[in-house]
Amino acid sequence: MLTILDFIIYAMLAVSSPDFGNNAMIPTKFTCHGASISPALQLGEFPAQTKSLAIIVHDPDAAHPGGFTHWVVFNIDPTRNIPQDFKGGVQGLNGSGKSGYTGPCPPSGVHHYHFMVYALDARLNLSAKTDKVALEKAMEGHVLAQGDLVGLYGDEK
Repeated sequence: MLTILDFIIYAMLAVSSPDFGNNAMIPTKFTCHGASISPALQLGEFPAQTKSLAIIVHDPDAAHPGGFTHWVVFNIDPTRNIPQDFKGGVQGLNGSGKSGYTGPCPPSGVHHYHFMVYALDARLNLSAKTDKVALEKAMEGHVLAQGDLVGLYGDEK
C-alpha cells in the first residue's frame, strides 16, 4: 500500500527562454549547425532556502540507450536569469564525455530537448567529471523545486 511518504513532491519552478518557447523550435544558433552555445534561461520564483541551481539538458529521443545528455551544470549561484553561452557554475560532462554545453544535432527527425532546472538546498561537493547520472544521484534529497522547458530541433521532413 502506498503512503504519502512514497511520493516526492517538489515545488514547480517556471523555466522559460527569451530565445524559444516551450515546445517550439530551438534557433539554429544554439545547435551544432550554428554556434552551439547554450540559450538564455529565465526562472520564476524559487524557494528562499535555495543555495544553488543545477541544469540538465537531455534528449530522450536520441538513439543512445537512455537518450543523450547535452549539458550538465551545477553549483550555480541562485539567479533568475541565466545568460546565453553560460560558463558559470561547475560544468559537468555531457553525453560526449566533454565539459559544458553541446548543441542539439539529431541525425534525423525532430527531437525533444528538456532543459531541466533544479533549485537545491545545498551546494554539491562534486567534480567537473560529474555526468547526468552522478548529478541526479547527488541531488537526491536536496531538490526544493524543479522545472522543465522543452525545445524542439531537427529535420521536419
